[in-house]
Amino acid sequence: MKIFFVSLGCDKNRVDTEVMLAMLQNLGHDFTDDEDEAEAAVVNTCCFIGDAKQESIDVILELAKRRKSGQLKALIVTGCLAQRYKEEIQTEIPEVDEILGVTATDRIVASLDETIKRNSLFTHGSYYEDINKKPVGGQKRIITTGGLFDYLKIAEGCDKNCTYCIIPKVRGRYRSIPMDDLVSEAKFLADAGITELILVAQETTIYGTDLYGSKMLPQLLTRLCRIDGLKWIRILYCYPEEFDDELIQVIKNEPKICHYLDIPIQSGSDNVLKRMGRRTDNAQIRALITRLRNEIPDICIRTTLISGFPGETAKDHKQTMALVEDMRFDRLGVFTYSQEEDTPAATMPDQVSERTKTTRRNQIMKLQQQIAFEAARDMVGRTVEAVVEGRITDTDDEDGFTYVARTYKDTPDIDGYLFITGTNKELMTGDYVKVNITGSNEYDLIGELSDEFTE
Repeated sequence: MKIFFVSLGCDKNRVDTEVMLAMLQNLGHDFTDDEDEAEAAVVNTCCFIGDAKQESIDVILELAKRRKSGQLKALIVTGCLAQRYKEEIQTEIPEVDEILGVTATDRIVASLDETIKRNSLFTHGSYYEDINKKPVGGQKRIITTGGLFDYLKIAEGCDKNCTYCIIPKVRGRYRSIPMDDLVSEAKFLADAGITELILVAQETTIYGTDLYGSKMLPQLLTRLCRIDGLKWIRILYCYPEEFDDELIQVIKNEPKICHYLDIPIQSGSDNVLKRMGRRTDNAQIRALITRLRNEIPDICIRTTLISGFPGETAKDHKQTMALVEDMRFDRLGVFTYSQEEDTPAATMPDQVSERTKTTRRNQIMKLQQQIAFEAARDMVGRTVEAVVEGRITDTDDEDGFTYVARTYKDTPDIDGYLFITGTNKELMTGDYVKVNITGSNEYDLIGELSDEFTE
């Protein structure tokens, strides 16, 4: 049957979605992006912060109308929201036929078949397994990213227990996926045409500690670099306290590893970091950033911050602003604090008003905007490697084509773009080319194709 499949939330969720899609396709099911054509629907949900939770609920409610009218023969909900709010979904949205917990997604085919066989509304099934169930990799996937890049989820869960985060309660403790499984999965993706592999987990830097007794990310990276077809390997979600010299040297010396690191620091105030349950302080963050830039001068560092955490004072906010100004992060995003139930931070005193959270976020982003614009201007005159993502069709005139591309500094769907102008060469999506940077437009770069290297 034709299935309308919605994947919400993070890229780790996307990996789960791609595995479920492959399972369904293997049994002969087909997929559609048109709700009017769909005979069944699956929603892989997120509940990390309030906005993500509301988005998941809105999508389920919209599809529930179609299920109630009989247009859909099945509506299945999976993912974090399904894990966290099973009873509420069953009570408030009876049109949902099956609810699968985060470790029960391998039941997606059986759940769909059982729903169709029941052929009745308001008869529910829900399936939950131990949230600390050992994860596996190496599974077949249907690539949903467009075919240039995809994600490799190297672990499940988290042990950090930051006071604002619900993930350990929803996803369980940290469990690494066996290295051989990950290498097998990466080879499958490379054979399918993926050239950029993006490593993700709730935390990537402690990969292997539970399975092998020590941090094994350097060894995993080394094995992944040997896979034919992969050109770029990118690492996200690196906790600052977990960096060691071995990891830094592998990133520095393996040519396939992008000199790009996503290191969420959350705050520049020691007071706030302590209340968050984080395991670094301002001085340690500064030391790490300095060390990385000394070892890898062209490193691109992305970070995320939370504004308005409970108890954050004006002084704390100024300390975060000072850290941003001094460290001049290449990429930076800011979330306003989301008061999530069942987390320690939700009941902390001195909750900050929404207005103050937003004001502080805007102040940080205004500062970062200036830093980012200056950094983009500093790129003028350099030659960089970029991957072509497509051609802007309405600009092909006598001056040549304009293509949109990304450099190693740009994670898909998160960071900026490089626009290659004035070329008469026919470039294909997925080509890796060298580009001379000639200008910038706010966050984005502008350049011309170099004769130095085209592949």
